[in-house]
Amino acid sequence: MASVAATLGFFGQANYAPSKAGVIALTKVAARELARNQITVNAIAPGVIETDMTKDFTPELKQGFLKDIPLGRLGQIDDIVGAALFLCSDLARYVTGQVIHVNGGYYMGVG
Repeated sequence: MASVAATLGFFGQANYAPSKAGVIALTKVAARELARNQITVNAIAPGVIETDMTKDFTPELKQGFLKDIPLGRLGQIDDIVGAALFLCSDLARYVTGQVIHVNGGYYMGVG
């Protein structure tokens, strides 16, 4: 599990963002190394998801995120579960080394 913070580098996240960037790097290396065994390796990078981690957001902070999320809402846990179920299914058998960004369009960068 990665995070949008790995690619955007949120203020005050000097400990969190690099650890999630490491998850992305590990995902890509492991995907290359394990492909010869037909093992796929991918990561999910959630955006701002309604969890215990976000429940104490001030209304101003929440509104700040909402204005930058094209779908206009925070994500739900089920949004992440759906991506995980896809990656665990045969539908994703040719998907490897990818970072699936699940964030309502908050991050649309390249890479």
